[in-house]
Formats: sequence, C-alpha cells, structure tokens
Amino acid sequence: MQAFDLSGRVAIVTGGNGGIGFGMAKGLASAGAAVVVAARNRGKSVAAVRQLQALGSRAEAIEVDVSDEASVQRLVEETASRFGRVDVLVNNAGTNVRKRPEELTLAEWRLVLDTNLTGAFLTSKAAYPHMKAAGGGKIINIGSMMSIFGTPFVAAYAASKGGIVQLTKALATAWARDNIQVNAVLPGWIDTELTRRAREDVPGLHEWVLARIPKGYWGSGDDLAGIAVFLAGPASDYVTGAAIPVDGGYAALG
Repeated sequence: MQAFDLSGRVAIVTGGNGGIGFGMAKGLASAGAAVVVAARNRGKSVAAVRQLQALGSRAEAIEVDVSDEASVQRLVEETASRFGRVDVLVNNAGTNVRKRPEELTLAEWRLVLDTNLTGAFLTSKAAYPHMKAAGGGKIINIGSMMSIFGTPFVAAYAASKGGIVQLTKALATAWARDNIQVNAVLPGWIDTELTRRAREDVPGLHEWVLARIPKGYWGSGDDLAGIAVFLAGPASDYVTGAAIPVDGGYAALG
C-alpha cells in the first residue's frame, strides 16, 4: 500500500480556487489525484486549474453554488460523468459576515449557515452514493478555530463551523460501514482573502493573532496540503470522525 499515493483518485474541492482550498487542491494534485475545482468565480477557477495542470494533474473547473441543492447535484454528477468516479470531497467553500450578534440580520445569518454548513451537508449527501458504489471514499470538512473558541464578531460563522464538527461526527458514524471516512480540519489563522478583510475590519487583530500563535506567524494555504493528502489517502483509512487542528499551536494554548 502506498499510504500517500492518490493516483487514480478523483477529488472535488469546493472553494478550491483560492486560499485554503487551493492549498489543499495543490497537495492532492501533487500526490497524483485528478482535481475538480468547484467554485463560483469562473476566472479564478480557470487560473487555479492551470496551476494544478502544471503539477501534472488532470484538473478541471465546474461552477457551483453550494447552497443550492440542484447546483450541487449537477457538480457531482458532472464530475462522475467526466472522470468516471468520485473518491474525495473537500468541503471548503465558505463565507463570513463579521458583526456582533445583535447586529446580524436573519438574511446574513442564513447566508453564512447555508454556505458553510448546509453546503457541506448537500455536497456530502450528493457524493455519498458514488463513494458507496465505488467501495469507499474520503470526505474532508473544513472547520475553524471558531469550531472551538468564541469570538464576539462571528456568531453565524462560529455556529456554522461548530456545526461542521458535529456534522462530521454524524456522517462518520453513519457511513463507516460503507468504508467512507469523514474528518474535519480546523485551520488556524491562515492568510486568505477572508482573513485579510478581517484584519481590515477588526483593529489590532493582526498583532493579537501573532502574539497568540506559538509558531509566531500566520499560516498559508500551502500549510494545509499535507493534511489533505493524509486524509484523502490510504494512510487515514482507520481515522474517521476526527477534528484536527492545523494552527501553528494556537489551540494548544487553551
């Protein structure tokens, strides 16, 4: 068994055209997987696909709105039609609205929950029959440090990411007999478009984060490549229902 060899595997990465998703997509591609970059911004997805193809991957872009069940179903069916199978799903697509809870509108709450949590459920549900028919599969859900810690300006986001951990456990126990492993990755403070906007919106956030992380610096999308390969491949066949921080030691401080 080649523990970290993904040759012949087909992976869907939602939100895979930038940040954490693209870092994971590069890891999967480098390990031999074919990668479908599933996102809404076509231009960014095409650029990401070119970079993945340069790594030797058979990569393609498919547009999707993860909050729309029909769109998600089309994504999975089109992937299966083009590539013949679906082995790995990375539920990374996400959004945030940074406001105190008393300032959040119901529409903003629903936007965040529908994208971050319901989207992961819909995509996992759509992928399940393909993975079951193939004899197994891997689902990687992207949580957050907000799955663990509370912050006053991310009520909807924290609720969605806390839900990701519990959804992960539920799917892991439901589908274990189908040889489908479902795990969550909890990134720490990673330098992405979302966190750059957070630093603009929240005074002093950058300095506070640096002081809190034992490693002493913000992570990058590439720091998630290794955990993606581990959780997508044979090395993690007996790992399911786990929530694994990749955070430079942030959570270790308690």
